[in-house]
Amino acid sequence: MRRLAPALVLSAVLLIVALPELAAAGPIATASRNCEVGSGRGYGTTYLLELSVRRTSCASGKDVVRAFHACRRGKAGRCSRRVLGYRCSERRFNKSRVSYDGRVTCEKGRRVVKHTYTQFV
Repeated sequence: MRRLAPALVLSAVLLIVALPELAAAGPIATASRNCEVGSGRGYGTTYLLELSVRRTSCASGKDVVRAFHACRRGKAGRCSRRVLGYRCSERRFNKSRVSYDGRVTCEKGRRVVKHTYTQFV
């Protein structure tokens, strides 16, 4: 017991010192986070502009984006089925004769993958 007492005191002191820093760090985020997309090429669309995920990893988000665009047949095509278990909805804007932008939200339970892309036609 005498050997254990100094270790307990040291542990208590370290905990007291660390608590204010841990509290200042705030809660661990499960909110949306933006993912790096590099050049934006290679995702099955002309350019992937933005990618954000919530309650899933960026790697999984990129897989969902690739699966979504593989589901879209042709440059003007739409995906009307689930991809990797995610239900996706898309809104297109900034339409012109040469390109359009699309904003896609894919949900699987509480997991969310959102991305914005530009497609040249």
